[in-house]
Amino acid sequence: MNEIIEQILAGFGAAVVVAVVILVCATIPRIRRYLPALKQYRHLLSSLVARDLKVKYRRSALGVAWSVINPLFMMLIVTFVFSQVFRIQVENYPIFYLTGSIVYTFVNEATNSSMNSIIANAGLIKKVYIPKYLFPLQACITAAVNASLSLVAVAIVFAVFQAPLHFTLFLTPVPLLYAGVFSLGLGLILSALVVYFRDIAHIYGIWCLAWFYVTPILYPLSILPDFAQTILLFNPLVHFVNYSRAVMLDGIVPGLQENLICLGFALSTLTLGILVFKRAQEKFILYL
Repeated sequence: MNEIIEQILAGFGAAVVVAVVILVCATIPRIRRYLPALKQYRHLLSSLVARDLKVKYRRSALGVAWSVINPLFMMLIVTFVFSQVFRIQVENYPIFYLTGSIVYTFVNEATNSSMNSIIANAGLIKKVYIPKYLFPLQACITAAVNASLSLVAVAIVFAVFQAPLHFTLFLTPVPLLYAGVFSLGLGLILSALVVYFRDIAHIYGIWCLAWFYVTPILYPLSILPDFAQTILLFNPLVHFVNYSRAVMLDGIVPGLQENLICLGFALSTLTLGILVFKRAQEKFILYL
């Protein structure tokens, strides 16, 4: 059953990729009109990212080092609880946890920051014209920088536990890229909806907590019954996390099917996010 579901998802991914390519080719003249604007505001985008990083680590003695220390401390706690108390038997459990946790943390931070980005910058939006999509984009880029810093924690754990290094480690950015595109799409949707319905922020906070536990970060997917594994295959994070562990922990290059599934989830969410955001942004000023 799981193989059938994966084939269906891979077919969906292939269809999405083809549709996006056709859509991009059909709208190239329109896309070209947006490129000068993006180039014009690139300095503002980099300034917004720098501002967020400075605010996050302002008056902190260790500064950006917390992006490494936090995942390490969480890894120690989780490893003790789940490998010693609950006796989950997974080889190299600290690395197993970290390779999944970094993907989830990236998506969680990117989507939550994107969701609040329009409201947080309401004063700036009201004063001057700025393309509004820059704010969710800036939130995702900031989260990507933090995720990149967290990879140092993974390198430290690899060294401490003397885990084997595979050539596939060079593919580590690939699952993060898939997760980033997915997060931007979801962030665009959330940032548009929360302007009109503030309760979305509270609902999404509850969802993120549930999302963490229904994604195999603390445990391997194989310990779940077959019906639960089948259901979780529709969770995009499952595929991003599995991809991350395949290239970082197992030394496996995921095949075309898994890449199509990840691409399908990422591109379909981004396309939907662009459509929702573009339609909703015209009335943002009335609700800010």
